[in-house]
Amino acid sequence: MSKTALITGATSGIGRATAELFAKEGFKLILCGRRQERLDELKEALGEETEILTLNFDVRDREAVFSAIEKLPDEFSRIDILINNAGNAHGLDPIDKGNPDDWEAMLDINVKGLLYMSKAVLPQMVERKSGHIINIGSTAGKEVYPNGNVYCASKHAVDAINQGMRIDLNAYGIRVGAVNPGLVETEFSDVRFKGDKERASNVYKGFQPLKPQDIADIIHFVVTRPYHVNIADLVVMPTAQASSTIVKKDL
Repeated sequence: MSKTALITGATSGIGRATAELFAKEGFKLILCGRRQERLDELKEALGEETEILTLNFDVRDREAVFSAIEKLPDEFSRIDILINNAGNAHGLDPIDKGNPDDWEAMLDINVKGLLYMSKAVLPQMVERKSGHIINIGSTAGKEVYPNGNVYCASKHAVDAINQGMRIDLNAYGIRVGAVNPGLVETEFSDVRFKGDKERASNVYKGFQPLKPQDIADIIHFVVTRPYHVNIADLVVMPTAQASSTIVKKDL
């Protein structure tokens, strides 16, 4: 029986790349996102490879999250793998100049959205005493860099939640692990710099960043290990990156 994986933030970047790879590998997919047109496109593109259900909601909306999971059709009701991928960064300002709306968006999506999704899916995993949760963190959850303040705080929270989940769910045989990427070339910087394409593109100039497919490969590796193997916490950076502030660029 093929396993069913639910992926949040599936319409772009790491989420989309993971969906594409998992489809090729025969996983049944529940793909979640805020952009219905992209969900429709994904379903059309991948539907010949596997069974796909798309769910259009915002992980910040607690009622929408729980309603979507409660109403899953029978053929998708068993979720074997939850990939908490949805996340964002808004702004890159010192704390005294930060926008509280940006702070709320990061905390609501990166932290509360991850908690809502996990809370909605966990009862069935606990009842079965099986399941696998992958939380997509960041190197920003391992160190704090200038002007990263609240974004780093949100990813440090993901790191702590990941550890807490692993401890609390150990009795049920549920595997929990985190993948923490460094610089990955996605729409991330477009969002962080609020559509300033030039500023966003400069982030990845002069070196070879990670690609979403690189992280998708790692996620696939993590979820396909034998049951007795749990990859609890993995940090991955491009070769050019040594830390959040040290990147070898050939400019």
